[in-house]
Formats: sequence, C-alpha cells, structure tokens
Amino acid sequence: MSGTKRALPPRTLSVAPMLDWTDRHCRYFHRQITRHTWLYTEMVTTGALLHGDVERHLNYNEAEHPVALQLGGSEPADLARCAVIGAEWGYDEINLNCGCPSERVQKGAFGACLMSEPVLVADCVKAMRDATDVDITVKHRIGIDQVEEYGFVRDFVGTVADAGCKTFIVHARNAILKGLSPKENREIPPLKYHFAYQLKQDFPELEILINGGIKTADEVQQHLAHVDGVMIGREAYHNPYMMAEFDARFYGDSTEPLSREAIIELMIPYVQRQLELYGNNGKGLRLNSVVRHMLGLMTGLPGARSFRQTLSDSKRLASGDPALLRVALAQMQGVMQSMAADA
Repeated sequence: MSGTKRALPPRTLSVAPMLDWTDRHCRYFHRQITRHTWLYTEMVTTGALLHGDVERHLNYNEAEHPVALQLGGSEPADLARCAVIGAEWGYDEINLNCGCPSERVQKGAFGACLMSEPVLVADCVKAMRDATDVDITVKHRIGIDQVEEYGFVRDFVGTVADAGCKTFIVHARNAILKGLSPKENREIPPLKYHFAYQLKQDFPELEILINGGIKTADEVQQHLAHVDGVMIGREAYHNPYMMAEFDARFYGDSTEPLSREAIIELMIPYVQRQLELYGNNGKGLRLNSVVRHMLGLMTGLPGARSFRQTLSDSKRLASGDPALLRVALAQMQGVMQSMAADA
C-alpha cells in the first residue's frame, strides 16, 4: 500500500477493465509487454470492498503502475469510502463504471443504467473528489436502449463534468439494457466513433478517451487525431503482444520491447512466487490462474495453437510447475522448425 504521488504517463493508451480477465496476474503479464500503457482492474463493487476481502480485491504488484481501480456503485457515500480505500492502496486513478449493461449490475442500480441519472453520477463524482485527491474518471456508453441522439451523451458528460470530472472514457456503443447479453452488447450495437470525436470538440478542456472495437496500432493512431487517448479491450487480451510497439510509437520510449521468450522467462519466477504465497493457504491459486492470461502471447505466429494447447492441458496444469511455459514454448518452436523444414 502506498499513498505517495508518482509521476504518471498520459492516458494515451490503456487496457480496458474486463471482468474475469484483467486481474492482477493479467495486469502483471501485460506490464511485461508495455511499460507505459495504463492498466485497469476488473470492476469491484462498493459492497465487495466495504463488506468483503479488501486484500483479495485490491492487492497488486508495484510493477503494475500506472494502474486504475474501477468501482461499481451508485451511493455517493459508499463510493467516497471506497475511493479513499483505493487511494490508500496506491491506485493512480479511481474510475466509475457507467457502462456495464449486465442485468446483475442493473439490479444493483449501477453500470450503464446510471447514464439515465447524470445528476446522481455527478453527486458520486463530487463525493469521491471531495474524499481523495486521486483522479476520478468515468467510463460510459454513448446511449442506452433506443436513445440514439448525440445530445444524450453530451448532456451526460456536461453534467458530470460540472461536478469536477475531467476524464471520460467513451465506449462508443449504446448499451441495450434488456434483450442483449453483455457479450452481445460488446458486438451488436453499432460503433459511433464520431460521437466521441464530437465530445472532444464540444468539451476541448476535457480528456476524452475512446473505446470499442479497436484492434491495431494504426487504428489507435487514427483515433488519436480526434481524441486524447485510446482504450483497447478484447484485442489486448487475445493478442497481447500487439502492445509491444505501444511504448515506442505512442510514448517515445526507445527501450527495446521484451521478446516473447524473455517475457516467458520473467513470468516463470513470478508464477512460482505467487504459487508459494497463495497456492497452499486456502486461497486457491493454481497454475492456470496465471497462465490462462498468456494463451494469446503467440497469436499470429506458426505454432501458436500448439502453445495454447500445451498451456490448456489439464493434466500438465495439475503439476503446478510454471516451467510448463518453457515446455509450451519449446513445442511451439518445434512446430515452427517442422514447418520451415517442409517449406
């Protein structure tokens, strides 16, 4: 835990908060690929923090900075208390989720349904800002259900900005609260990037980040001509090494990115240490808890399927030996050599 302010890179690039995916092991892995891209926790509800295991939800590795905590909730006082807890743990940003469309979240009266209550969101932001000096940001959609007018998201942002929020992460799709699953909500509502661009024009003093369906560094470059930052979601998870060029291209860092092989060698002692700390004390950490996030490391290379299959083999995983990563790499390299010999 730390309350010390640190120098932070701009939010030019970030990896989206993704439930069941962007846990601390995933974030540590991603940090081996990119030094400056912002990382976000999975959404943590206020109830989980105020009445649950705080360490389980908020524990992280110092290497993860810059790292943001995403909160789910709608009670200003509860969110303020949780923002203080997040600040005490040393998170660099507290983000309020106003974009999740799942029915479970709706029953808690937060997530995307909060977009229909901009005054309440403003109250939440003000309460958090009054409680801590950590940046308070909001992630939201461009509309809910059949509300398609740009004026809806413009008025939402304007109201919340008046409460002191300076950074908005815009998932450029509507959230359909009834009839679509969370997965369908990430794919079916059409992307309207121009809504996010217009927000930046209408609120030039605000920091506007765009999110939704962005897959390549070239696409990132195109969006940065219109907004301040880009948040990558599923592509960062399924094809994480695509982020290896981010530091040089978008942050001016000439440090050579680590090779995939070097990342594997760094992850092995990390996994070993995590298993020693949490694998045998009732907290249930297993080898797969970490390596599952690494399945996409070889995406696009010959033998990538062999790599994934080896790391997904339940019998091998049961051994609990992180050297399985080396085995997977060696088998993939064997496939590559075989293909080269046949060529």
